[in-house]
Amino acid sequence: MHHSRLCTLVIDCKVDDLAESAQFWSQALGKPIASLDQDGDGRYAELETADNEPMILLQRVDHDSRVHLDIESDDVAAEAARLEALGAKKIAFRHERWWVMEAPSGHRFCVVRRQRVQFGPHLNRWE
Repeated sequence: MHHSRLCTLVIDCKVDDLAESAQFWSQALGKPIASLDQDGDGRYAELETADNEPMILLQRVDHDSRVHLDIESDDVAAEAARLEALGAKKIAFRHERWWVMEAPSGHRFCVVRRQRVQFGPHLNRWE
């Protein structure tokens, strides 16, 4: 048995500096900026969201700008396997922390380890 839920809306930005993008999305979505450099490497900025809302993360990328979803799980391998059984494809395993996957529709998304201390509400339970 494992659990999963939608955890993050990730705005992939093909830019040199995330600050301008973070300012735009902060104002567009009415969410204050929590961090312009979440991990200290200039790759991630985060907007403030309530504990019961999905996180909003901006990610500096080399591919074209797009939006993708992250699904968090207490068992990344089991969740990736469950999604594969539904027709998704595993694309890449990153940093031993998440799977990049592709839905049958061609949409990319990630299965990531648990992101917040409190793992809920809105959890799905899978046998």
